[in-house]
Amino acid sequence: MPSVILFDDPSVRTQLLPFTFTRPVAGIRCGILTVAEKWGRWLETTPSYLTQGYLQPLYPQAISDAFLYINGCLCPNQELVRAMVDLPLGAVLRSARDRSILAVHTSSATWDPSTDTVPLTEYIFADEYISIHNLWDIYIENGAQIAADYMLLTAHRQSAPITDPFTKCYFPENIFVEEGATIRAAILNAEDGPIYIGRHATVSEGAIIQGPFAMGEGSVVAQGAKVRPNTTLGPYCKVGGEINNSVLFGYSNKAHDGYLGNSVLGEWCNLGANTNNSNLKNDYSDVKLYSYTTRALENTGKIFCGLFMGDYTKAGISTMFNTGTVVGVNVNVFGAGFQPKHIPSFSWGGQAEGFATYRFDKAVTVIRETMRRRQVDFDEEKETMLRAVFEESSKFRIGSSSME
Repeated sequence: MPSVILFDDPSVRTQLLPFTFTRPVAGIRCGILTVAEKWGRWLETTPSYLTQGYLQPLYPQAISDAFLYINGCLCPNQELVRAMVDLPLGAVLRSARDRSILAVHTSSATWDPSTDTVPLTEYIFADEYISIHNLWDIYIENGAQIAADYMLLTAHRQSAPITDPFTKCYFPENIFVEEGATIRAAILNAEDGPIYIGRHATVSEGAIIQGPFAMGEGSVVAQGAKVRPNTTLGPYCKVGGEINNSVLFGYSNKAHDGYLGNSVLGEWCNLGANTNNSNLKNDYSDVKLYSYTTRALENTGKIFCGLFMGDYTKAGISTMFNTGTVVGVNVNVFGAGFQPKHIPSFSWGGQAEGFATYRFDKAVTVIRETMRRRQVDFDEEKETMLRAVFEESSKFRIGSSSME
C-alpha cells in the first residue's frame, strides 16, 4: 500500500483556526479518536502529514515511492475507505458534493494541494461522508463519531467488568470499559448512545453520565459532575460541574463547577472555578462567530454555539464567555463581565481590564511548568512551533471583535 499522507486543505485549515495553529487538520479530535487515528485504524497503517511548514518537524511526511494523499478533514467510513484503497495511481478522487479533492494517488512526493497542477485522472465520490470543515462541525458531528469509533475500537473485544455495587448502568451492553478504569457510585446511561471509558480513567462518586460519551486514558470525571450527551474527553482531562455536547482534545481541565456547552477546548487548557459559557442567545437567533478567513463575525446558521478555545489557554475564576466565542492559542483571560467574542492568540487580560500581548518568554515558562506537572516535556521543537504561531497570529492581535 502507498504511504498515507493526510494533507491540510488550505481553506479548511484557516476555517479551523485556532486549533490548526498548533496541529494539522487531521490532528483534530472528533468522537473518541483524532481524524488521523481513525485513518490509521481503518487502513491499518501509521499516516503522516502534509501541513504548514512550521508544523512539519513535529508532524513529518513519510518518504516512499507512491503516496495516497487524503484530505485531513475527512472522517473515514466503509465506502470512503473502499474508494481510497481502489483509487489507481495517477488519479484524483473528488467529491460530487462540491468538487473538492478527497484523495490523490500519485508518485509525487511534492504534490501541493494549494496548486493542484499535476494532471490526474478524475474519479467522483457520490456517497455520503462526514468532514470537519467548520469549528462547530467538531461538536455537531461528535455524537455520530463517538458511535462510529466505539464500533471500531470495541469490535470482537470484551469490556472490563464494572464491579462497584453502587454504580447504576442503563443499557450496560452499550458501555465499554478499558482495563484499569475506576468507577465509583456513578450513573451511566447508555440508552441513547454508547459510553466508552478509557484505560486508567476515573469516574468519581455521584457522577451522572449520558451517552454518547467518551473519555480517554487517564481522564477524570469529578464527584457530582453532570455530563450530558455527545461529549468527549481526550486523554488526561479533568472535568466537573456540568458539560454538554463538548469536546476536550486532551490534557485540558474544567475541574470545577460551572457550565460548558456546545464547545471545543484544545490541549493544555484550564478553566477556573465557576467559569461558564453561553451556548444559546436569549432571542434564539443564529449565533455569529469570529472567522479567521474574513476576520469578522460570520453567521454560523446554528442557534447552539458555545466556546472555542485554542491550546495552552487559561481562564480565571468566574470567567464568563458569551455565545459563540473564539479564544486563540496561549491566552490568559480573566476579569468581570462577558469577554469579547474574539480574543486573539497570546493575549493577556480581560474585557474590563483591557488586553496586552502575552510576552513569549513568560508564556513559554508557564507552558513548560504546566506540562512538567503532567510529566510531559516541552522540547525545543515545540517551542519553535509556538514561536511561529506567535509570529503568525500577530496579524490577528490588532484588535478584538466587539461583543454582539
